[in-house]
Amino acid sequence: MRHKSVLLQECVRYLEIDPDGVYVDGTLGMGGHAEAVLERLTGGGMLVGIDRDERALTYAGERLARFGDRAKLVKGNFGDLGAILDSLGIEQVNGMLFDLGVSSPQLDDGSRGFSYMQDAPLDMRMDESASLTARDILNTMSEAELRSIFWRYGEERYAGRIAAAVVAAREQAPVETTGQFVQIIRQTMPAAVLREKQHPAKRCFQAVRIAVNDELGALERMLDTAPDRLKTGGRLLVISFHSLEDRIVKEAIRRRENGCTCPPDFPVCTCGFVKTLKSVTRKPVIPGGEELADNPRARSARLRIAEKV
Repeated sequence: MRHKSVLLQECVRYLEIDPDGVYVDGTLGMGGHAEAVLERLTGGGMLVGIDRDERALTYAGERLARFGDRAKLVKGNFGDLGAILDSLGIEQVNGMLFDLGVSSPQLDDGSRGFSYMQDAPLDMRMDESASLTARDILNTMSEAELRSIFWRYGEERYAGRIAAAVVAAREQAPVETTGQFVQIIRQTMPAAVLREKQHPAKRCFQAVRIAVNDELGALERMLDTAPDRLKTGGRLLVISFHSLEDRIVKEAIRRRENGCTCPPDFPVCTCGFVKTLKSVTRKPVIPGGEELADNPRARSARLRIAEKV
């Protein structure tokens, strides 16, 4: 099982890999980005690969076995980045990469419940040992809570209608499968929306997945920690796939780069702001035409790069 790592060459280029450096791949997945970094650690370098998905760690461990002790793989949540690095005795690193969202293997494995294209139990857990599932969310949360999840995390314009329909459906019987959830969404949508190119369930599935895995909370915790664990000149790379994630990343970099709150006419800064990051590119890096032709799933990817100063 080989998947296509998004923006692989761009990530390698912008990390500016030191052969003796220490790097973090906070979303190890199938190990594609990690492998490309490790191949360039020809000195005494090391990579820490983090993932909460046990299946991904098993596969990546096999793929990266040839690198021996230079690849340290950890089961964990990148939101706990500081604690993970502390546990390894690592104070600062030369670069970090985070490829957000659900991986292609998770989508392609129908039994995981991530995909609206296959009928399966409502699960969506990246860490299969976690307790909260998509089924729990859809069957226990109030209509108002569901509406908030669909709107906040999926930017679904029919969030209210869909939340009401879910509550009505579960009063008859629990919503158990992805197929049932898709059917509820379809029955709620106006006919014109059903004719749109985008699958009608895409936004709600994204929203529930984000809620199950606390993806935005983990992202915010990581962004609070990561800059302080970079060496001066070290790079932070984050690939996002939807506007919610990208806005959080953009704002976190902005706060570290231009967070001074003093009035513009003040001759010197008195608010205590200390610049710790600078943007490497003015706009996010996006996939080129050749990559999009080879991997259509990359079409919404946005890579932001910041450097520790």
